[in-house]
Amino acid sequence: MRDTRPLLLDTDFPPIQRRGLACLQVNLGYRCNQTCSHCHVNAGPNRTEQMTPEHIDELLAVLRQLRPATLDLTGGAPEMHPQFRELVREARALGVEVIDRCNLTILVAEGYEDLAAFLAEQRVTVVASLPCYTRDNVDQQRGKGVFQQSIEGLRRLNQLGYGTDPDLSLNLVYNPGGAFLPPPQEQLQRDYQSHLQSEFGIRFNHLYTITNMPISRFGATLLARGEYHAYMQLLKDSFQAANLDALMCRDTLSVDWRGILYDCDFNQMLDLPMAGEDARLIASDRRLHLRDLLTGELSGRSIHVGEHCYGCTAGQGSSCGGALG
Repeated sequence: MRDTRPLLLDTDFPPIQRRGLACLQVNLGYRCNQTCSHCHVNAGPNRTEQMTPEHIDELLAVLRQLRPATLDLTGGAPEMHPQFRELVREARALGVEVIDRCNLTILVAEGYEDLAAFLAEQRVTVVASLPCYTRDNVDQQRGKGVFQQSIEGLRRLNQLGYGTDPDLSLNLVYNPGGAFLPPPQEQLQRDYQSHLQSEFGIRFNHLYTITNMPISRFGATLLARGEYHAYMQLLKDSFQAANLDALMCRDTLSVDWRGILYDCDFNQMLDLPMAGEDARLIASDRRLHLRDLLTGELSGRSIHVGEHCYGCTAGQGSSCGGALG
């Protein structure tokens, strides 16, 4: 699999600075019960990387001291980490909102039958990937049978109050099925809500549209098909300066399964750690780690940018919370 990383390092993307820390986004590991073509972390059933108990303890220490508003748990399938539930309980006891980046099919997987009930009990915000509201498109991108399992997962969440109870937020995520930008988020949300309600009785709160990043599995696919340069040109031609102020990297910090810090989840996958001469955290050549957050300062740091950053600023903009504008 060819890597787009060398093509992304030399960039003319404008410099941006960090404001602070509102959200801590933590990748608990790359193990997943699915293998999706658009996955930017190359997750799958055979991946073994996962956060150690020692790093979980450090993460909890950071939560206790810094009290970020949100803990955003990702993977892989974050629910497959053996300490997922312990971490959720501890964070919720601190009053921290917890987001579970859920692939929906894990909710019906063997051994996870009580997962939906646990999420509801802890008032976890569920952000669930559903790249289309039609069977063929979902199964093509995520695997045969995934659409039906996803619908069953959504039904379980709805039965527990997700999508109707104001304390149980259920948000879906759309990724384009190819080398093109997402359509307008508001209109697509109406289409999703109408179709899922009429066909399956499914209700949810919001739809987030997220641009596919030219990295990892999707980036390799672009290179293999000879579409990489055209896609990058589309991103750059669609650049909107107004999106710069709302970029998630300004107040979200990404942490990998080893506890290493990054400015965003995409930099994590490109192995572009938070570092540099202008860092106000501990100044050294070593990579910055969770434990450094207990003694360091984030506000005002320059963010590590690359060509892939045009993906977040193209068109209506893109973040883990959907469109920016």
